[in-house]
Amino acid sequence: MLTGKLKGLLDTNSIKYVVITHSPAYTANEIAQTSHIPGKEVAKTVMVKIDDRMAMVVLPASCKVDFLLLKEATGAQSVILASETEFRDMFPECELGAMPPFGNIYGMDVFVADTLANDEEIAFNAGSHIELVKMAYKDFEALVHPKLIKCTVVH
Repeated sequence: MLTGKLKGLLDTNSIKYVVITHSPAYTANEIAQTSHIPGKEVAKTVMVKIDDRMAMVVLPASCKVDFLLLKEATGAQSVILASETEFRDMFPECELGAMPPFGNIYGMDVFVADTLANDEEIAFNAGSHIELVKMAYKDFEALVHPKLIKCTVVH
């Protein structure tokens, strides 16, 4: 189910969005396939630690994080993948691994792969493994104020 925090943010700002229910899927590529949305338009959220601070990296389902590029883009000394135990309690309304890419409502920085900004729409987990939210990318950008960076490679 769409998280209360996310629904509140979208509704308070009069954002047009669609909630898409799909069969259970646990990877971004599975979600793209089951929801019939191109992988480049399905955004996945990867949790990282940048100089020991938790942050979100949002990228197309069809890509993976290039940690060297991310380190260079952020000017960090250290960038590592966060473990599930390090972030699971930060998103009490969400199923593990289904966090929406709105780190700003959880008090963390959000870095978005520059390739996502090329799409008119963005689709992402809504807090569960059976729902997506689809909305205009420009609305996502206006609400989240992510830092746009080059940090991905296609896999």
